[in-house]
Amino acid sequence: MKLFGIGTTRPLAEQIASCLQIPLGEHEEREFEDGEFKIRPLETVSRQTVCVVHSLAGEEGRSVNDKFCRLLVFVGALEDAGAAEVVAVLPYLAYWRKDQRTQPRDPVTTRYVARVLEAVGVDGVVTVDAHNLISFDNAFSCRKDHLTAIPLFAAHFAKVLGDRKKVVAVSPDVGGVKRARAFAADLAERTGRAVDVAFVEKHRSLGRVTGDLFAGDVDGATAIIIDDLVSGGTTIARAAAACRAHGARAVHAAATHGVFAARSADVLSGASLASLVVTDTVTDVRRRSADLPIEVEVLGVAPLFAEAIGRWL
Repeated sequence: MKLFGIGTTRPLAEQIASCLQIPLGEHEEREFEDGEFKIRPLETVSRQTVCVVHSLAGEEGRSVNDKFCRLLVFVGALEDAGAAEVVAVLPYLAYWRKDQRTQPRDPVTTRYVARVLEAVGVDGVVTVDAHNLISFDNAFSCRKDHLTAIPLFAAHFAKVLGDRKKVVAVSPDVGGVKRARAFAADLAERTGRAVDVAFVEKHRSLGRVTGDLFAGDVDGATAIIIDDLVSGGTTIARAAAACRAHGARAVHAAATHGVFAARSADVLSGASLASLVVTDTVTDVRRRSADLPIEVEVLGVAPLFAEAIGRWL
């Protein structure tokens, strides 16, 4: 088996390789003057299973489109070099928020991304906390493995909550209730105490977010908002405000993918969060979150992916 890490995802790939106790494969990435590039493996991959680690979150100097194209070319090069199987290990899977039609003639981007990856030669996909698990399962016809960061978050909060008696896991929308319940169950098992669940109503249309319903009891509780993604910050800020309005003593937040788009620091500065926890699926997450008014705790996902890759073989 060979393991490669493309671009700025290489440090995460090195951590995964260390967990697996295998060397990280060497490859070449070369830029041309006009913005085009060349990328190829520098090791024999013939008749081997090859895993390519590449986070598709856009970053400074390289857009999500640039990174996606680079992945496609590298997979094609591996196929041409005789790889028996190519597995795309995608800590952050781009274009996954548009998974259904909500307006006439809407694109279903998730399906198109899956088609392109499979067409170029991807035989399997591993990712963590896709925006919609059902959409992820339906979009890909190849083998896939969907991971979750819930155990990482549950382990983290089990250590930091201390003797706080009333803890509530909060989903910032109805669609994330299952995720909040899974987190609550894991945290309850680790701490030996009941963890309730609440959710906030949210409707998004034409860029506007609405909804006022709050279901659950957070009065006097430590509320922990659980989501798959923090980008603009509006969803978490709304949920935090709702928790405080309903009497929460403290509000924490955890999101797998710390994208932290432009102005997210301004939005989250008014959220009065006691803490914010993300993972390192977005490789430059510490730089992105540097302007936030609170310190962001970053949990490593390398062991999750190493375990999944080990099962794959």
